[in-house]
Amino acid sequence: MSTSISVPNASDMPLMRQVANARQLLGRFPLSIIELAMRVGVASVFFKSGLTKIASWDLTVQLFADEYRVPLLSPDVAAYLGTFNELVCSTLVAFGIAARFGAAALLGMTLVIQTFVYPENWSEHLLWASILAYVLSRGPGVLSVDHLIARKMFGDQ
Repeated sequence: MSTSISVPNASDMPLMRQVANARQLLGRFPLSIIELAMRVGVASVFFKSGLTKIASWDLTVQLFADEYRVPLLSPDVAAYLGTFNELVCSTLVAFGIAARFGAAALLGMTLVIQTFVYPENWSEHLLWASILAYVLSRGPGVLSVDHLIARKMFGDQ
């Protein structure tokens, strides 16, 4: 069996050039805007959840007792920790203030949710975890308070 490799003919060249130009143009899109969108997007999921929890605290504690059932923590403690994480750490991630710390806390929370609470929602959790792992490993990007602080402390970067 032999496999043949097709070589583009001259009539295909303009199309190939257009594809190459399109790829080059897309490659110029600022990564900082993508990083900001990822941070705000994932943070908004957690922040909205935290707002829902504080809207009805008794219901929240009951939810932790009946549905979430996080091991090793009482429903009261788990509710406080979860709500704190969702409101505070999501704000840190969104604005890029101590963003790696916030991302680490939300990533840990995501792993707990995936493992103990809603394992069937793995695709949603994978999306959150991917974004949070990006922020944790690469930082929040240029459009962040962390970047401004680093520039002030360490000069132009």
